[in-house]
Amino acid sequence: MVCFMVFALDLTLKIYLIGWDEFRKNKWLIGYMVVLAGSVIDWTLSLSMFCEEHLRIRRLLRPFFLLQNSSLMKKTLKCIKRTLPEIASVILLLALHLCLFTMFGMLLFSKGEDPEKNEEWRIYFRNFPRSLTSLLVLLTTANNPDVMIPAYSLNRGYSIFFILFSGFGTYFLMNLLTAIIYNQFRGYLLMSVQTSILRRRLGIRAAFEVLCSSAQGTSCSVENETGVKVETVLQVMHLVQMKSYYRRAVVTKAQQLSGGSIPREAFQMLFDELDKDRIKEHPPLPEYSSPFLQKLQFIFSHYYVTVVGNLIALANILCICVLLLVESDKPVSERDDYVFEVINCFFIVLYLLEMLLKIFAFGWRGYVSYRNNIFDGLMTIILLTLQISIFATYKYPYPHWLSLWEMVRLVNMLIIFRFLRVIPTIKLMSLVASTLVDLVKNLRAFAGILVVVYYIFAVLGIWLFEGAIPAPGNASLITNSSTANFSMECGTYEQLGYWPNNFDDFASTLVLLYNIMVVNNWQVFINAYSRYTTRWSMLYFVSWWLTSSVMWVNLFVALILESFIYKWDRSHTSSASEMENTRLQTTVQLMFREHIQEPTEEELISQLHQHPHLNINQ
Repeated sequence: MVCFMVFALDLTLKIYLIGWDEFRKNKWLIGYMVVLAGSVIDWTLSLSMFCEEHLRIRRLLRPFFLLQNSSLMKKTLKCIKRTLPEIASVILLLALHLCLFTMFGMLLFSKGEDPEKNEEWRIYFRNFPRSLTSLLVLLTTANNPDVMIPAYSLNRGYSIFFILFSGFGTYFLMNLLTAIIYNQFRGYLLMSVQTSILRRRLGIRAAFEVLCSSAQGTSCSVENETGVKVETVLQVMHLVQMKSYYRRAVVTKAQQLSGGSIPREAFQMLFDELDKDRIKEHPPLPEYSSPFLQKLQFIFSHYYVTVVGNLIALANILCICVLLLVESDKPVSERDDYVFEVINCFFIVLYLLEMLLKIFAFGWRGYVSYRNNIFDGLMTIILLTLQISIFATYKYPYPHWLSLWEMVRLVNMLIIFRFLRVIPTIKLMSLVASTLVDLVKNLRAFAGILVVVYYIFAVLGIWLFEGAIPAPGNASLITNSSTANFSMECGTYEQLGYWPNNFDDFASTLVLLYNIMVVNNWQVFINAYSRYTTRWSMLYFVSWWLTSSVMWVNLFVALILESFIYKWDRSHTSSASEMENTRLQTTVQLMFREHIQEPTEEELISQLHQHPHLNINQ
């Protein structure tokens, strides 16, 4: 009820601000009102039934509230809508390929005179639905080579059928689908960025016209253009609401301009700083008067100190690996935790010494200005705290208790996690890591859509299949007698012990959907739910496979390719310092900057004169 009141207030405020005429043109706000009304009606029905009803329609409507409040998600949905026709053509060709090979396989592996000896027909090609399912799973390579082994055992020539099917379908059509999604989605992103750039250029050009007209009393035509005074720009920058580092960058750049006024081209370039992320500058090194301390500072601020620290971390990892190999087969009561503790204490002291020497060389502010130092120092402090806790709790000599082994394992896991510090020092590894960081930072809308899709399919799965497969302790609840024949058959849901993978609650449903998205052994879930419910349940699983594995995985592959190719090209054409800036400045706009066409002056002037809320003197 509280959420409904917040949404109703939000909708009312938006309608009040934009006006009724604009509201009737906005499909998202109209949908917002319809979904909100439907949710309230369904909520009222739940209260009237004392919340004992199983089906709640408003659960499917909840993702709409997330979508309509994010402009990036709306753009992503529009992009998917534009991409679907191209994807549908390839999926249609894929379906034709699947159906033709299904019918050909049913003719090739027919029943024969002795059906019991024809394993290929009995297991995989008994009827059209089973044949279609077998080849669909083969398309994802999840049942390869299991599906061909019975026929292949009789005659090696049968392998040609399966090789042709998977070769054309998996390696040609599926990769063609990836290429189409990449091309279409990239084109839409480019068009979206182009529109965003046009809006920004138009806004900056309008700001120039307003500031210039307020100073001269007339429009700043090309023939009569004196520009905007620097003082005026500085006054405006102190009043506008923007991030402080953007304001400082624009103000600094404006103060560097000479002449007292800013012409149109310089005014446009002045706000190019808004396209960049913050570049963090490291504070200067502390100054020491002693020559000896200066030499120490020079030594410990050198890059090779970090290299030595990485080698020490590698040596620690190797020691842990050797000890794990030696004591892997020993029970906990026979393991010598004392050796682990001595090694860990030695390396933790070295980590602490490295941290203190870097603080001495860079100063505290300089030390924490590097992200890898923050990570390294935090892990060192945690390790030191755990080690002190072990000393305080167990003392010397150490008793061989399970709790002590658990503490040692925790310390070793943190030491292994600390080894991630080597990533920034290896160029290619740093490139890959920064690509992942940029994807998380700039492409959150795609993850939001994925969350929405997961939520919708999870709710549908719970509605359709909750309690469909009883746990082993509830075997008496099984009503389908045909399932008894599959209980001990190799590769089935029951034999593999997949009982935790079910639709009985929301968390297990999410895990099950993820397992199907990975497509490894997903035929096990299709067969199980087909046996326990109905064959039509296959439509749910195939729909999820198309949505998640075919659509979204390919979308993320396309976005990773675009981001990585951009960074790879920049890393081979830029110096080390420029590469550091690129690592901090990569945005979606920069990824497509080389392909963006700047709007012409005529286009900007035409748009300004057509703007309903801006009157410019002719």
